[in-house]
Amino acid sequence: MSEISLLEVNRLITSFETDRGLLRAVDQVSFKIPQGKTVGIVGESGCGKSVTAMSIVGLLPQPSGKILGGEIKFKGEDLLHCSEKRMQEIRGGEIGVIFQEPMAALNPVHRVGRQVAEVFRVHKKMGKKDAWDAATEMLALLKIPAPEKRMMDYPHHLSGGMRQRVVIALALACRPSLVIADEPTTALDVTVQAQILDLLENLQNEIGMSVMLITHDLGVIAETCDEVVVMYAGRVVESAPVDELFGNPQHAYTKALLRSIPTLDTPPKSRLYTIPGTVAGLGEHTYGCRFCQRLGINASISRERPPFKEVTPGHWLEICKNCSEL
Repeated sequence: MSEISLLEVNRLITSFETDRGLLRAVDQVSFKIPQGKTVGIVGESGCGKSVTAMSIVGLLPQPSGKILGGEIKFKGEDLLHCSEKRMQEIRGGEIGVIFQEPMAALNPVHRVGRQVAEVFRVHKKMGKKDAWDAATEMLALLKIPAPEKRMMDYPHHLSGGMRQRVVIALALACRPSLVIADEPTTALDVTVQAQILDLLENLQNEIGMSVMLITHDLGVIAETCDEVVVMYAGRVVESAPVDELFGNPQHAYTKALLRSIPTLDTPPKSRLYTIPGTVAGLGEHTYGCRFCQRLGINASISRERPPFKEVTPGHWLEICKNCSEL
């Protein structure tokens, strides 16, 4: 029996208007997020992970950001054809977003309590007191000590970990069906990172929500995700269940990412593996295999885009013969 997909992204194309014309940041990206599952989106900085997320919730920078093609279906509804009023209902209500930088996500001139309570007032139509009480309960659920006192604090009064918990509270306040977590543990120490990941997992089990986890940390992916989507230079190059991807990586880029992770067997003070070459800029991307472009493989043999096929059940791969043996 096939799993029910809560979110389906099909051949999404997102571009930005620049002095050099329209440049594609997301190039025909497709993936699905099943109901109640966690799907990790992994790749180096600049590969299009966050742009994909912002495309889903309609928060691209304006007026430069444009979605040129594809479809984004959430519970069967195409978000690209929703009115702005409907998108405002979905954002925060049905889809929660944990933004990458908590200090940028929180308004520095408003108290924490007012910002969390506003979610309940807007989406649940609660009165002022009921919304305040619900917000206090939400902070307590996220294990923020003395939540009544923290409600009166400004964001700059809180530590990085506490601010991140407040951002998570904003995202989870209305018990959304889907949470998009964009680097939720960035710049946090490993202890706080583990606490936040455990918190997300516990809330997911309690609420039954799906999670789209965006990160460059393969350790986090291995620990928390059910399925993995590997992106490179605006494209999906491989996707598979987490055990399959770590046990049998197929794409040369995926193998290189895994090689760059230190293990218990890594000799002390040894030089860690680094992926050769550099990621091409948006205006320099080839139409063919972009990892070949990075490795310096002759461009004349990579003019055609490699086919994206299912190699084993549930394991999809951009099949490029030129870099597959590396």
